[in-house]
Amino acid sequence: MQIQEYTRAIGGKDLTAQFTDLADQANGSVIVRLGNSAVLVTAVMGKKEKELDYFPLTVDYEEKFYAAGRIPGSFPRREGRPSDDSILSGRVVDRTIRPLFDAALRTDVQVVVTVLSIDEEDPDVLGVIGASIALSTSDIPWAGPVSAVRIAKKRGDERFIVNPTYMERDNPDTELDLLLCGKDGVVTMIEVGSKEVSEELLGKAFEAGMAEIEKLQSFQKELIAAVGKTKRPVPLRETKDEITEVFKVFEAGFADAVYTGEAGKAHIQLLKEAFVAKTVETMPEEAKAAGDYFDQKLEELMRKKAIEEKKRVDGRAMDELRPLYAQAGGVSPILHGSGIFYRGGTHIFSALTLGGPDDAQIIDSIEGKESKKRFMHHYNFPPFSVGETGRLGGMNRRMIGHGALAEKALSAVIPSKEEFPYTIRLVSEALASNGSTSMGSVCGSTLALMDGGVPITAPVAGIAMGIMYESADRYAILTDIQGPEDEHGDMDFKVAGTEKGVTAIQLDVKVEGVPVPALVQGLIAAKKARLQILAVMAKAIAAPRPNLSPRAPKIVSLSVPVDMIGSVIGPSGKNIRKIQEDTGVSGIAIEDNGSIFITGVGDGPEKAASIIRDMTRVFKAGDLIEGPVTRIMNFGAFVRLSGRNEGLVHISEIAPFRIARVEDALAVGEQVRAVVKEIDREGRVNLSIKAVDPEFAARKGLKAAEGSGETSVQEYNGRRDGDRGNRNDRRHRW
Repeated sequence: MQIQEYTRAIGGKDLTAQFTDLADQANGSVIVRLGNSAVLVTAVMGKKEKELDYFPLTVDYEEKFYAAGRIPGSFPRREGRPSDDSILSGRVVDRTIRPLFDAALRTDVQVVVTVLSIDEEDPDVLGVIGASIALSTSDIPWAGPVSAVRIAKKRGDERFIVNPTYMERDNPDTELDLLLCGKDGVVTMIEVGSKEVSEELLGKAFEAGMAEIEKLQSFQKELIAAVGKTKRPVPLRETKDEITEVFKVFEAGFADAVYTGEAGKAHIQLLKEAFVAKTVETMPEEAKAAGDYFDQKLEELMRKKAIEEKKRVDGRAMDELRPLYAQAGGVSPILHGSGIFYRGGTHIFSALTLGGPDDAQIIDSIEGKESKKRFMHHYNFPPFSVGETGRLGGMNRRMIGHGALAEKALSAVIPSKEEFPYTIRLVSEALASNGSTSMGSVCGSTLALMDGGVPITAPVAGIAMGIMYESADRYAILTDIQGPEDEHGDMDFKVAGTEKGVTAIQLDVKVEGVPVPALVQGLIAAKKARLQILAVMAKAIAAPRPNLSPRAPKIVSLSVPVDMIGSVIGPSGKNIRKIQEDTGVSGIAIEDNGSIFITGVGDGPEKAASIIRDMTRVFKAGDLIEGPVTRIMNFGAFVRLSGRNEGLVHISEIAPFRIARVEDALAVGEQVRAVVKEIDREGRVNLSIKAVDPEFAARKGLKAAEGSGETSVQEYNGRRDGDRGNRNDRRHRW
């Protein structure tokens, strides 16, 4: 086996790139390690060009359970369809490397990231770095390298953590989790999840991340010099003079035809179709080339108009929002909550559904043990939203990515499980699309949460920013980009947050990168827009409604001692099933710390909670009780305390004098009042009627008995060890 290994310290940890002949059929491959986490990344380019109107790049991110020393939980015990997390990780790699390919390339390229081992370090970062190294050292034409780093920060600590561990990222005090990708002083991709942090802090985090990226860039350039291959040439695609001549007919009125002040791109599409149709009259085979040439000229025009004239296709000012509309509720009383949000031609409907803890999504991932997810946001993008026909059903990577972005933006304001024990599911339907449906979903979902009475800590709004970019000195920031600006612009910079600060960011660029100062300028403009949107949303609903929908399930929570969990569950779940049958509740979730959440409708949850409280009540001397007599023995009577618990009233504790027979005083089923006299060392409860009801004997007409023959409480406690003790043993064994 041939091995070449290179190491560089990044953020106080050793990053290692290992080149072997393990995957020597690929154009490029590398194993990248950080700590005990490792990924294998391969890059392969096809042999022939394809007749396509786009560059066919595929990025696959393969999670292997062996990487964590685990066997998959699925029935076949092998990996199945990619998890949402693996799809999102693959999208991170794709969005980082795609802009650095020549747009004219028509030969398919596939990058595969295989997670070989996973420990405390995040393989997402390694996937980006590995893809860059594999592509850069291969013969595949690509304008890399590009690097990635994760930056975290804890609240109250000014220091930034470089490539934090999972534990550091999941720490409740961590207020910023930033994944930053870049090259040679410019940023190429950003993912942020944060807890209402300021734009100023984000700017500092970008700068800290770029300093680490420069170290990684230097490292990669050394690798390329050592093991890099000569690149394949990219086929030149020259525009035929005949196409240029046809365009001259359109050129005089081109700008006026594009800049009509209309929203959307329908009028631009008609113009493009007319140009292509004119071209194919004399050159039928050049339809694709004509379309590409039109798009090129359109992008040049839009860039020039924005930078030099501060002019946009739909006539808005550079920082002007499209018309806004917000509505909370009013769709149907069946829904637990709903929101409708318009921003120009982008129309979103969001629906809220509340469930019990048992409705949480079970996650079986390679990052750790099986976990439960209690807050979910799902996003749908039907074809009719853009005036097209197509197949419905299923999820594509874009839909998963947009749903996850909105979920990340809202997670910062979702109440804790202790405060609000419900499982929360939001579904956003993009019913009409003209730019940034993901950020519209953030707004619609916030309205739905507040309409449903979910006590979020603050409303969240999102906005998509754009840029027309020529250089670090010549660019224009656009607020609220619409269709043509999204398609032909150079940046899609989505920013979500509250009035206080930012909760999520996603950045994609189509150029080789954008400098940090331009991004900071975009953040400032995004804040201005965000506050305007929040003001419109506040007019629709200013705060969460005080009550949940009557259609929402009711949840009652309580806590029991950990050593009594088994008593509540019962043998093979017998007790808990009986409680559900008797009260009609839909679910009883019991956690290891003794927390119990009861879900149902009507008064069922309260009834179930009362039964459990009775079952698990801990008595102490002096407590007053009232309950039925359950059994009569010659030495005393048992009285139901609560649930399955009983206490003993010894014959000597019935009357202030000695009586001959217990049956003379008590009958099975009779309700009596008593006081807890003592709790013995085994936890058994001894009761007294005479101490709390001195007139009991007189009302019953009892008389003192002659002679003795009583069994003392202490003697009896020894006898009943078998009965009560066995029940305790069964409880503790559960």
